Amino acid sequence: MTNAYFVPDPKLLKTLTDAARRGVSVELILPGQTDSWMVFHAGRSHYAELLDAGVKLYERRGAVLHSKTASIDGVWSTIGPTNLDWRSFLHNDELNAVILGTDFSQQMNKMFAEDRAKSTPIDPQQWKHRSLFLRLKEWLAVRFEYWL
Repeated sequence: MTNAYFVPDPKLLKTLTDAARRGVSVELILPGQTDSWMVFHAGRSHYAELLDAGVKLYERRGAVLHSKTASIDGVWSTIGPTNLDWRSFLHNDELNAVILGTDFSQQMNKMFAEDRAKSTPIDPQQWKHRSLFLRLKEWLAVRFEYWL
């Protein structure tokens, strides 16, 4: 999955972590810079739980990420305006295209690999030792995640 605004609700967070714990390869490319510090840090507040479950996280370098895509099992793909946040799920009337087929999924996987190559992997051990200042930003931002 690639997503620009990542502030998962509890159900999505559980789905991602449960899948990773079952051995499913779950990889997320998320922004490394953004136009909304609060969304950015609210999303990052969930990194520890995702990393502990085995989800692989990457932050895109050198660009403001705007993609909202997913490819599953090499046959199911989605692309559209929907972010993985509360606002998109509950308040915005957004609609993604879902495409079934290996050809399109292969194209999506190629684009994902290109974005991943331009991204920084989040190392679980380094994440545990991030600064108190970053943790404070996450703590504050997550208090408003429903409205983001």
